[in-house]
Amino acid sequence: MLTSLSIRDIVLIDKLDLSLAAGLTVLTGETGAGKSILLDSLGLASGARADRALVRQGQEKGMVSAVFSVDPTHTVCALLEEQGMDSGDGLVILRRQITSDGRSRAWANDQPISQSMLADLGALLVEVHGQHDDRGLLDAVAHRALLDAFGGYSAAMTAVSGAYDERRAAAKALAQAECDFADAKKDEEFLAHAVKELHELKPQPGEETELADRRALMMQGEKLAEDLGEYQDMLASDGGVDAVVRGVLRRMERTDAQAAQLLTPVMEALDRAAIELGEGMAALDALARDLEFDPLELEQAEERLFEIRRLARKHNCQPDDLAVLLERLEVRLKAAEAGDEMVAAARRRAEAANARYLEAAAQLTTARMAAAKRLDQAVTSELPPLKLEKAVFRTAIEALPEQEWSALGADRVSFEVKTNPGTPFGPLVKIASGGELARFILALKVVLAQGTSVPVMVFDEVDRGIGGATASAVGERLKRLTEGAQVLVVTHSPQVAARGDRQLQISKSDQGDGTRTTVVELANSERREEIARMLAGEVITDEARAAADKLLSSN
Repeated sequence: MLTSLSIRDIVLIDKLDLSLAAGLTVLTGETGAGKSILLDSLGLASGARADRALVRQGQEKGMVSAVFSVDPTHTVCALLEEQGMDSGDGLVILRRQITSDGRSRAWANDQPISQSMLADLGALLVEVHGQHDDRGLLDAVAHRALLDAFGGYSAAMTAVSGAYDERRAAAKALAQAECDFADAKKDEEFLAHAVKELHELKPQPGEETELADRRALMMQGEKLAEDLGEYQDMLASDGGVDAVVRGVLRRMERTDAQAAQLLTPVMEALDRAAIELGEGMAALDALARDLEFDPLELEQAEERLFEIRRLARKHNCQPDDLAVLLERLEVRLKAAEAGDEMVAAARRRAEAANARYLEAAAQLTTARMAAAKRLDQAVTSELPPLKLEKAVFRTAIEALPEQEWSALGADRVSFEVKTNPGTPFGPLVKIASGGELARFILALKVVLAQGTSVPVMVFDEVDRGIGGATASAVGERLKRLTEGAQVLVVTHSPQVAARGDRQLQISKSDQGDGTRTTVVELANSERREEIARMLAGEVITDEARAAADKLLSSN
């Protein structure tokens, strides 16, 4: 419920702090006193369009704060928490500021919010119904949800929602399968050639590095082998250096004993040198044999290395990624070769999901038609006491085009009326006049009361052009609405005013610095005088007071 409304410098109100309570609150006062200012202020706090003309003349800014108390599980709390804001444990404070140059700011529980967010929060907390209102019951977009809430067929709606999700997922899978098949078919020749090349090559991760190292070693070995051959030739020239040393030693051994004794150190050194030379030449021969390689092996290594690098460039990947690429290309090639069947299978699944959706949607349509019939009868029965005895209400249900099917079904729902026999049905907002419109809305709200979660309802001009028993019927229905919500009504009708649990009197006075609007809650005795004024006019008679007493006592 709306527990308080604070207004600062809005039109004719300079300062107002208003406390409100549950039940039916009636706002009365003479024409032009400023009753609409309260509604404009509440609308401003709940997200209505901000107009700089609302700022009190001579002031730089105006401010409105509305405090609501709701159950912590209410949708508005969930929305606040979803946006990362404090839900106030069910205490929601909406505040709006507008400046004289038209700039506007908004807060929810003292946290800055956008104007659209304020409107979303306000729509969950307040419904304003009047001849100039184009939201709520007059918004055709909301009619389907209102009928569904009235109908109570949640199981059918859940079935449609689930079937719609399956249908959408199957359609998406079919589109993807068709796209994959088209791409694969277009590239099938390339894929077949690429897979054949890679299959023949069978590249392995790390092979490119291994081949490059092997090739470098073989190329270096070829040059070293050439050098070793030259060394061997040089050492083997003139019979070989070791043979020369051995020949010198043999000649020294044939000298006389005295000379041999002198040559002994030389002969021992040369003997050691001959041994070292022999070992060195043997090692050189062994190394030359080790460096021998097959030139064909180098050629084959180079060919494979260059082919791996060529394919890596061709497919714009690293050589080590060729093996993984082969696996991916094989998958695409199989998709191209088996694509027809894959697409056909996806199409069968999509057709089955579509059939399930159509069946569920048809069942929901049947449930909606039954609920619409009950709603039409209930609303039409409410119309005669509201001086709409010639009017007929109906709920029109028509099939949506396929592109507009959704998780909510395949129906368009709209509320229509005709006010006189022989006239066509039409949208509520276009057919009914201002006063009729308010009473149509009241009848609808009475019937749909159990399906709404909005805690505050405001009615303006609901009693326009009526009186007597009709006005009493309006008041009785407003009172019934308080069983599920707090109701505020601006009224000129004493019959409606008498139904109120409390009454606020709005008055306007000229003061030294300008005109001001004030709002006061009336005590019981004061209510008697105000209702008598509404009955009699400017001069209040005893008869009017007696009639006021009768109205108050009967309610």
